[in-house]
Amino acid sequence: MIIITGGAGFIGSAMLWELNRNGADEVLVVDDLGKASEGKWLNLRGLRYADFIHKDDLPALLEHDRLPQIDAVIHMGAISSTTEQDANLLLRNNYEYSKMLAMWCARKETRFIYASSAATFGDGSEGYRDGIEALDRLRPLNMYGYSKHLFDCWMLRDGLLDKAAGLKFFNVYGPNEYHKEEMTSVVFKAFNQIGDNGSVRLFRSHNPDYANGEQMRDFVYVKDCTKIMQWLIETPSATGLFNIGTGQARSFRELVTATFDAMERPVSIEFIDMPETIRDKYQYYTCAECDHLRQAGYTGRMTPLEEGVRDYVQNYLGKTAPHLDTSAL
Repeated sequence: MIIITGGAGFIGSAMLWELNRNGADEVLVVDDLGKASEGKWLNLRGLRYADFIHKDDLPALLEHDRLPQIDAVIHMGAISSTTEQDANLLLRNNYEYSKMLAMWCARKETRFIYASSAATFGDGSEGYRDGIEALDRLRPLNMYGYSKHLFDCWMLRDGLLDKAAGLKFFNVYGPNEYHKEEMTSVVFKAFNQIGDNGSVRLFRSHNPDYANGEQMRDFVYVKDCTKIMQWLIETPSATGLFNIGTGQARSFRELVTATFDAMERPVSIEFIDMPETIRDKYQYYTCAECDHLRQAGYTGRMTPLEEGVRDYVQNYLGKTAPHLDTSAL
């Protein structure tokens, strides 16, 4: 059996879809669904799994060995909001809970794959290399990024990265993200803005080195992320920290243009001021260096931006039932 924490969330539910796609359904989904009206439960509809438990119930079940044989723990559960201001809440959920799972997996010699974040790189002054070489020099720009970085450092210090895989996700977009509210991808927001008024609003640049709309990110399609995670389950020799991105930075202007094209609508972009509360924490450029992943043996193709956006827009956002669903496999 495989445990997926955050299994009803964006990447977690997409990973459940990937496992189903590969014939696996002995999966224990761990999450907090919140209010039914928020619709997070819809991410599980149409997917196959053995059982669901609330995230607060998992520690006791593990401590008292009340679960069947666990072959792997895929830990995607966390507070993912980069604007969360409750530092203690972030530490409890993103650091302490993760430590509990990591120590259990180490004792049981169980494969442990967990979500770190590109937010750990801070302003990028130390580059975006995967691996551990510059880990102690990274300075995240927000508490969310620091909570993830703190766990990476703990894993390294305690020698657990030698047996686990930490994934530094860059800007992931794709099906099953709708419930993330302000943390949804620019593709999702652009699709809805275009549908509502035919135009997209982007933040104006407040950095003289970048023109409006030319802020750059490594945008990665969630289906590529899940293929990599499936490979990591099958390749326990691949350990350490891995960047999960395409290795190519693209501008926000290019991203929304691809969205307009996928919707067959004319491009119309409006630039608005970035809130002052995030200006000094804003990353103007990110790009994953994926040498460690490739050296570990991963040879999969990464979906080009225009292709991924077209699939997402036309086959999910543009449908009445936009969730990943194994009935379509």
